[in-house]
Amino acid sequence: MRHDLGEETGAVDGFISSGYVDPTYMVRNVIEVGENRYREDYGRYYEDFEVGDIYEHRPGRTITQTDNIWFTLLTMNTHPLHFNDAYGEDTEFGECLVNSALTLSIVTGMSVSDVSHKTVANLGWTDIVMPNPVFVGDTLYSQSEVLDKRLSESREGDGIVTIETTGYKQNGDIVMQFERSMLIPTREKGVPEENVPTPNVEE
Repeated sequence: MRHDLGEETGAVDGFISSGYVDPTYMVRNVIEVGENRYREDYGRYYEDFEVGDIYEHRPGRTITQTDNIWFTLLTMNTHPLHFNDAYGEDTEFGECLVNSALTLSIVTGMSVSDVSHKTVANLGWTDIVMPNPVFVGDTLYSQSEVLDKRLSESREGDGIVTIETTGYKQNGDIVMQFERSMLIPTREKGVPEENVPTPNVEE
């Protein structure tokens, strides 16, 4: 039994007690797995995507100095503009910039629970643009528009969905935009069941 999120139902703390299905709002579902037992379920199947739909991803994420420095050094990036404040002060920006690869990772990550949680594989990122800089302390938000969808010609039960994701910060300035194509299963094919044990509770 599946309870789907929809704006026309009685929502309580983000959970729904009716069977109304609205794919535009289907970010999180609740599956009944036993008597008085429910499990969170995220993402969309191929059928749930409609070309032209726009999904607003939440929550937003504020970038900290620790985020920027650790990500930069972890990924072997030696450019001082991401971790040397003295260097950053002497640049045209007047301070360090957030590593653009970190911005890409976070903006992509924001969309996962909504558009790619059930994905078989990412097929590629294209047309990545970064029109404005990101600084430590900026808060990122993102949204994705469905550009195209088609059933795979070589993989039965899978479809290819292409989205355009836009990342922007607290003042509305767009900081990143890209297209991403994903291989996504149909509802009939489904996804592998995660084998998670239940806790051993003494009676």
